[in-house]
Amino acid sequence: MSNPKDYTHVAAQAFLDAKHEGPEYVSPNDNNDYTLGKVKKHNVVIAVLPEGEYGISSAASVARDMLHSFPNVRVGLIVGIGGGAPSLKHDIRLGDIVVSAPRDGKGGVFQYDFGKAIQDQSLRPTGFLNQPPMVLRTAVNGLKAQYESEGHQLEEAINSILEKKKRLRKKYQRPGRSSDRLYQTRVTHPPNNEANDGANCAIVYSDDPSNLIPRHERSEDEDNPAIHYGLIASANQLLKDALLRDKFAKENDVLCFEMEAAGLMNQFPCLVIRGICDYSDTHKNKEWQGYAAMVAAAYAKDLLCRIPPNKVEAERKIPDLLSSIKKDVNEMRCDVKDARTAIQDVTLEQRREKIERWLSPSDPSTNYNKASQRRQDGTGLWFLQSDAFAKWKTQRSSFLWLYGIPGCGKTILSSTIIEDLKKTLPNRPLLYFYFDFNDANKQILDSMVRSLISQLYRRCEVTWKQLDSLFSSCEDGRSQPSCELLCKVLLQMIDQVKEVCVVLDALDECRTRKGPPTEGLLSWERDLLDSEQRNVHLLVTSRPEQDIKMGLSNLAHSGDVVPIQDNLISDDIRRYVRTRVREGDDLKRWRSYPDVQDEIETQLMQKANGMFRWAACQIDALENCLDYRTLKIALVSLPNTLDETYSRILRAVPSEHRQYATRILQFLTFSERPLRIEEAVDAIAVDTEGNQYFSLKYRMPDPQEISRYCSSLVVVVSATEHSNGEDSERVELQLAHFSVKEYLTSNRLDSGIAQDFQETTARASIAKVCLAYLLHFDQDVPPKQISEAFPLARYSARFWMTNALVAEAKDKRLQYFVVQLFCYRRRSYEICYSLYRPDRPWDNAPDNGGDELASALYYAALGGLVNAVMFLLNRAVDVNAEGGYYGNALQAASERGHEQIVKLLLDKGAYVNAEGGEYSNALQAASARGHKQIVELLLNKGAR
Repeated sequence: MSNPKDYTHVAAQAFLDAKHEGPEYVSPNDNNDYTLGKVKKHNVVIAVLPEGEYGISSAASVARDMLHSFPNVRVGLIVGIGGGAPSLKHDIRLGDIVVSAPRDGKGGVFQYDFGKAIQDQSLRPTGFLNQPPMVLRTAVNGLKAQYESEGHQLEEAINSILEKKKRLRKKYQRPGRSSDRLYQTRVTHPPNNEANDGANCAIVYSDDPSNLIPRHERSEDEDNPAIHYGLIASANQLLKDALLRDKFAKENDVLCFEMEAAGLMNQFPCLVIRGICDYSDTHKNKEWQGYAAMVAAAYAKDLLCRIPPNKVEAERKIPDLLSSIKKDVNEMRCDVKDARTAIQDVTLEQRREKIERWLSPSDPSTNYNKASQRRQDGTGLWFLQSDAFAKWKTQRSSFLWLYGIPGCGKTILSSTIIEDLKKTLPNRPLLYFYFDFNDANKQILDSMVRSLISQLYRRCEVTWKQLDSLFSSCEDGRSQPSCELLCKVLLQMIDQVKEVCVVLDALDECRTRKGPPTEGLLSWERDLLDSEQRNVHLLVTSRPEQDIKMGLSNLAHSGDVVPIQDNLISDDIRRYVRTRVREGDDLKRWRSYPDVQDEIETQLMQKANGMFRWAACQIDALENCLDYRTLKIALVSLPNTLDETYSRILRAVPSEHRQYATRILQFLTFSERPLRIEEAVDAIAVDTEGNQYFSLKYRMPDPQEISRYCSSLVVVVSATEHSNGEDSERVELQLAHFSVKEYLTSNRLDSGIAQDFQETTARASIAKVCLAYLLHFDQDVPPKQISEAFPLARYSARFWMTNALVAEAKDKRLQYFVVQLFCYRRRSYEICYSLYRPDRPWDNAPDNGGDELASALYYAALGGLVNAVMFLLNRAVDVNAEGGYYGNALQAASERGHEQIVKLLLDKGAYVNAEGGEYSNALQAASARGHKQIVELLLNKGAR
């Protein structure tokens, strides 16, 4: 929503990436004028206040009418101009930007009332209004960090627009610095001077230095324009009073004054962005209004570009949030009852955010979005229109198991099912989860339960009590619940809703399938449906693994099992193949040859045998056929199986790319999580054999091209992560399919590459890359800067030890790197254990508070690195050195169950009853973790 002045309306339109035609229909009582367009992938509607009208009431009227005509609006931005409140604390200047931001529990917009706001009259505060939605606040924080790290390009963006739209230059370009005058508070504009602009002030006062507040010129290191975050004061009339401005700035830390936000914040979830055009005094400066509008619009665009569209879609529609809109928009009062309710709402939201952080659920929407993007329109209809699916949706406590061979499209079908349930049963709670071989955090029952709890908690208010009670019982989030407690709470929450659908994809990719209902997935599913009180519709997909067949035998009757067979999905595969052959860019060279396209489709369908994955790989390979003869040969010699397909792909990797391809596949196959694309780029740039382990010049110039080293085996995927209250988008490199990982870890690889994917060899390679990367840090640079400039640093610090544990004994080069880190590269050591503390994985801040690091022997013992422990002990290090979460090396090794290291430490004189650390002593640590052999060993050495 823009200011009443034409400046902001014009500026907002100028920053649209695309402009759409106006709406064909608006509500009969809607008096607004709209501009429709697009910013990045967001659809945007711009509304402007009526000519000559401004203030709280007018803004509220515009918002009300907009929501009648555009009921799908989810978040709003109030973008325009305002008066700055400069102070010693805040160096606010004309052309700067002020963004509403919560401060000390205050929502970001401060409402006040006054009569005619001219010099020396009083001003009365009436309350603080609701803070902006979480999705906007997190985006502001993300953009703030981006600007602090890289600077902003707002001035360049404005200049680019003015270069294209030359007619805007006169009003909208940045005025000269000399026109930015901040007058002393005592100096007022002459009352008989109606022009009331900066030029006339200059004439009247002749720019007498005694009338001006001196300010230094901003240096190249300072942002200009600067962005300020804090409270914005809003009222129905314009403030033209330097005395009141300074008083409010001092007492309430107000940064800006304006006239619309207070009419909206409690009814229209929005963020306020103001370009500073004057200093809220009698010296109004119209010369800056155009530029101030432009810079506010430029910031608004940068902000929208930070927000993934799916995060906006996840917000509730604004009309759904409003219980009612006040009839008399001219009377904007905040009585005690409303204030109390607002405070309670804010407190509740803050508690829910805290619970969400404590629960730390995996986000299945990334899997859903990835699969949905790969789905072709019209696929999956064979199942959506089946009797089995119709029965499942209506029958009480129903169950369906869809199973099929690798690559038959189970995950894409799951996303099709989820999409259909969202559309056809919008009022029935839907919970879903994807087990994922690419992500260790999505492979266990505990992760699934946390995710389902989070989804149900967000969607059904009747379930809040159960999770709130669990949170309170865990010391308000200071401790974590067991999987047993989580399972119990989830069932209690489901009991509170009348009916729920649960979709679980890829049971075969879950590592905790066996065990009782609080430990094993298959037993949990039986427990979920084993209640007359619950009405749960459970649908699962998997491969036909024997343990899954047995585990589901009591649930799945003949009509509850749907095999995904070739004859059922052949039409889907044909549609997929046809779309890629005739519409995709891969084979566009054959678009003028329909007979060749027919031949490609026929050959692929004859051999697909129900495997989407096989067909996709062949189309990728056919892209390299530049002429018909080559294409013909390729079609005649198509591989018969996925194994043969993967073997061909690996053999076809050029020799100059083989080392990089192998390293990428080793990381993705054995890593605990997918690699972010910037991590992968640095990983292949590391040289583990030379003297210079890493150099920035060896980074790929275009990171997106990294998938070309092993095309068809890996994919680049966009995902969103939530950390420290902020959402950020990341780009990951992942294995393209579970069957790729299965093949690379099987005994079916060609002899030439089989050794590279033996677990010991692969993990040794990963550990050496991580250590070499850490060892190249030899300068005294703060860990936070290291983490920002070198993306692989935190990954290396976190995962080098777990990989070295498997391979340390057999790889001499790895042993050399470990010794270098522990004994000879002190700065690398400090950076490594400042970025990540393996004994406190939850404490992952870059500098960890600056506390002293534990000894190398402690970390080697904790990580189970026998050779490193032996080397250090032979150097006569202090075996009883204190430090670390567990107090000393003996307690650390005892807690982790490293029996051989416990023996080595005791033989070298480790004090068996040393006090300190998390468990007080080594015996308590071993007992608590159930390491019986170590308990006996310690008792035999006199532990008590």
